[in-house]
Amino acid sequence: MKHRIRACLVVLVAAPLATGARRATPPGDESGLSARDSAYHALSRLAYGPRPGETERVAAAGVMRWIEQQLSPDDIDDERLAERERESEILRYDRGDLARLYFEIQREQRERKLAAGGARDTVADKAGPTPLEQHGRRLEGQFAQLAVLRATLSERQLYEVMVDFWTNHFNVFAAKGADRFLLPEYITRVIRRRAMGKFADLLIATAESPAMLFYLDNWQSVVPGAVPPAATRLQARPLFGRGPFAPRLGNPLRPDSMRPRAPQGINENYARELLELHTLRVDGGYTQQDVINVARIFTGWSIRRPQDGADFEFHDWAHDYGEKIVLGITFPAGHGRDEGIRLLKLLASHPATMHHVSRQLCERLVNDEPPDGCVDDAVAAWKRTRGDIRAVLRAIVSSPDFWAARNIRAKVKTPLEFVVSAARAVGADPDTTPRLAQVVARLGEPLYLHVAPDGYPEREAAWVNSGALLDRMNVAVALAAGKLPGATVELDSIAPLPMDAEGLVAAANNTLLSGTMSANTMTVIRAEVATVRDPAAARALAVGLAIGGPEFQRH
Repeated sequence: MKHRIRACLVVLVAAPLATGARRATPPGDESGLSARDSAYHALSRLAYGPRPGETERVAAAGVMRWIEQQLSPDDIDDERLAERERESEILRYDRGDLARLYFEIQREQRERKLAAGGARDTVADKAGPTPLEQHGRRLEGQFAQLAVLRATLSERQLYEVMVDFWTNHFNVFAAKGADRFLLPEYITRVIRRRAMGKFADLLIATAESPAMLFYLDNWQSVVPGAVPPAATRLQARPLFGRGPFAPRLGNPLRPDSMRPRAPQGINENYARELLELHTLRVDGGYTQQDVINVARIFTGWSIRRPQDGADFEFHDWAHDYGEKIVLGITFPAGHGRDEGIRLLKLLASHPATMHHVSRQLCERLVNDEPPDGCVDDAVAAWKRTRGDIRAVLRAIVSSPDFWAARNIRAKVKTPLEFVVSAARAVGADPDTTPRLAQVVARLGEPLYLHVAPDGYPEREAAWVNSGALLDRMNVAVALAAGKLPGATVELDSIAPLPMDAEGLVAAANNTLLSGTMSANTMTVIRAEVATVRDPAAARALAVGLAIGGPEFQRH
């Protein structure tokens, strides 16, 4: 029986590779969507998929009315989510609390290693993590789960989609040293607070964020020859790792191992990613000399010691006060932090930035190969409103391209989108343990752990292969059967019992896929559920195969 089921799974998950599971509508034709189809499309792209009955409710109230409500998230009551958020311990910790916890964990680890004579493989290591280390890991897992919880339960669905978009656009790798305690506040106070505001404000906030400054090493970028104040030179920064004031590597028992390092000079990492990823794009017209001069502009943008709160701090002694020229624009000598703000505002309104970020938004919301018309509409809105993100989004969803037939179900869901849309489709109630976030990680997208600055990809090629799709099918079958840890499921709203095989297929097609299930998928599911005698088990199998099948992978 297991071999037969596996053969069934292989038949279903192979379909997207061969056909793309798109509707056979000629390119360029109007979609001819019904009100229900339009609602389903909007909920699939501007939200993490519909919950049971939501497609019908949005269609009845008006799709554009729902979209306008989503564009004003502050006006949407989200008390159910707020209640669940209060269960998350991690939200009761501020950056200082997390810094102290992280520092204590590091101190404990050093003491264990010293007690073992510095050996890497110690008896203490074999004994496993200490209670303090377990507590730190639990908080990290909770924060990843918060992203899943919010995306699943929030009524502010477009807002949560944009939080995910900007989290990837301004990616920070959570496992890099101090970012273990800097990242939660970065997501909460930088990304989430500005996800639907002005792009320039978001860009400036990310540039000043201790998490970004640490991740891309700008906190240790100083003008060559800079001499820090005596008090600063005497303060070692063991928590931040290597940097201008970090302790020298060496025997931890020797006093000279704590001598502060001399300033290291200019670091170009943030300057390069600012131009290449955050704003202009790699072909945006800048040169290597521009990168150097941008790095000079951001010398001195640093971080206070963790003991003092790890806030943003501008070090005037580390700043290059000379003249700089970026993109042909002169930044006169004698300026400090203000020239960095001037540069960020300039980049936020640069035509190359408008086009690059608008194209990325159209990739996320419309098609992996976004139509020129969609990008042009977004850019026009950007120019008209000086980078108002809500206006840009309104232009995209008002564009004919958003509703065109060739762009319906044209995108493959990322692991996060798949897990959350599956949970929403069956009305699942996720808990605050990290178990659903761990499922997302197993499917290839461990949250906040993308190492490179470019963030997780949006494009189909990154997520489609037979092994990954088979893993998704297994997750879907387990979820529908109530065997996926981290979520409770109730299937009566999808297919009330009793139902025969034909009725189960029809219910799954109508409720989960808005009537788009292919004949091949229907045949496979019908044949499988017909062999299951227990009605509840047959229903769970039908729902699981529908969610794991090719049509549900697309949105």
